[in-house]
Amino acid sequence: MARSLVDLLTEHATHQPDRTAYRYLVSGDCDGEIQEITYARLARRSRAVAAWLQERGLTGARAMLLHPPGLGFISDYLGCLAAGVVAVPGVPPQGRAHNHRALTRMRRLLADADAKVILGGRDVVTALAGMAKHLPELADITCLATEDIPDEAADAWRVPDLTPDSVAFLQYTSGSTSAPKGVAVTHGNLLDNERIITERMGHTPEVIEEYGRELVVSWLPVYHDMGLIGPVLNTVYLGLTTTLFSPLHFLQQPDRWLKAISRYRPHTSGGPNFAYELSLKHATDELVDGLDLSSWKVAFNGAEPIRAATLRRFTETFAPAGFSREAFYPCYGLAEATVMVTGASVEAPPTLLAAQDLGPHAGEADAAAVGCGRPGPGLTVTIADPEQGTELPEGQVGEIWVSGGSVAKGYWRNALATRETFR
Repeated sequence: MARSLVDLLTEHATHQPDRTAYRYLVSGDCDGEIQEITYARLARRSRAVAAWLQERGLTGARAMLLHPPGLGFISDYLGCLAAGVVAVPGVPPQGRAHNHRALTRMRRLLADADAKVILGGRDVVTALAGMAKHLPELADITCLATEDIPDEAADAWRVPDLTPDSVAFLQYTSGSTSAPKGVAVTHGNLLDNERIITERMGHTPEVIEEYGRELVVSWLPVYHDMGLIGPVLNTVYLGLTTTLFSPLHFLQQPDRWLKAISRYRPHTSGGPNFAYELSLKHATDELVDGLDLSSWKVAFNGAEPIRAATLRRFTETFAPAGFSREAFYPCYGLAEATVMVTGASVEAPPTLLAAQDLGPHAGEADAAAVGCGRPGPGLTVTIADPEQGTELPEGQVGEIWVSGGSVAKGYWRNALATRETFR
């Protein structure tokens, strides 16, 4: 029985070494440059990174991952897991003035995680070197362009001594209302949540066979839990082939998402509600006429409030291209529970509750609360009165309490916040 995603990657590299794990659309266009990595290659690159970390005694330490969109992040992330190093996904400073917001967040995460090494691409490492005199926190941190690690380093890799309770990575909250907090997600949490994603999204052996193991298309950022634990890691969990491209390329031309779905015909793809709104904004008759969305059975929608009006308008607009209302898949999750908590039923229409007086869209003529399904297996969800600490009756609005194997250990080095949230 697999103890971690590292074990599963090893299994896939052994039994289907030549299968493509990830296909990356470099420009976001289906007819543009495409990069691919097989399971054998992914395992070897991950082990090379892991061996480099192990040889420097970094097992148990934190490594920040700073990669532009692409496949480099994935092999480095899995390399950290394969070394017993705690991965810390981050956003590389880039663009105008090195993107002040990303730079500020990077500094906060480096300090909070007490990262000992930064793993990134050459461009990122070069940029950081140029900023070193303004960033004293980099003085004691090794910055490595992992492309420079030779494949032969993988031969020195040692299987790590991992347990379900070993911390796999720190998923930092957005920090929109307070300082970012690092959720300590364990290897056991990851496996449990991948099991839930697989079950709730209908990634059954029969579906996997029907789709030729090509189940997912995603543009979601891999440093965010929705994009990482969903499309990227469920790929390794099940031994799939997944098509990826940059969120920047989606934002520039939202039709790229739907064209990729039409070309690669996945079972599952999705994003926050705004992604569907953006796609609607750029929809044309010509675009719709050229699409075939009939393969799309799980159009997941989560990570922000889900609008019933969006579901209705998207269905009406793209029904001529084969999109079905039953494909919409509202879901709910949070970093503190790894990611996924509840999800709708596959190939069933969304459940709507008239809510003119409730929720974020109260007062709108067609306001409706969108049901986010039921909890994944092994999870319990309670709607509670946080002041009284009691469960509320059906139909009442309250605080969401979650328990089960996907709930993380707590916040990294933040005992007070952990006591307040993880009861």
